[in-house]
Amino acid sequence: MKPSINCINLIKQFEGYFQNSYLCPAGVPTIGYGSIKWLDGKFVQLGEKINYLTAEKLLMHEVESSVKYLEGLNLNQNQIDACLSFIYNLGANNFIHSTMIKKIKKNPNDISIANEFMRWNKAVVNGKLTELKGLTRRRKAESELYFKI
Repeated sequence: MKPSINCINLIKQFEGYFQNSYLCPAGVPTIGYGSIKWLDGKFVQLGEKINYLTAEKLLMHEVESSVKYLEGLNLNQNQIDACLSFIYNLGANNFIHSTMIKKIKKNPNDISIANEFMRWNKAVVNGKLTELKGLTRRRKAESELYFKI
């Protein structure tokens, strides 16, 4: 079980590449393709820079290390890729404690899983839970990939 190029391209499409660290909409220092940590586990700080090759390595490391959260699930490649994009964006903790994973474990082809993706389109912005259009587009793309035959 491993990510395909579809997974990597989906993440890159929504994250974009940023050489200089910045604050994401949730106020977290981020760099490269949406990374919040370096390979050594240290958190990204504002004022840091990354080159393209290092950003690629960091992206691959993060995605490949998330595969373990899908072990034992009977998923096809598109479902794996969609879940890995979701985990990359929202973190493993949110995924493993979600209703979505419970539904996937019960029946990975349950159409209501599409609704579970769409529940994760908000972030705390200025202390208020706010729907972000970019997250809505991303969750829709992940859901469509998940159910693509």
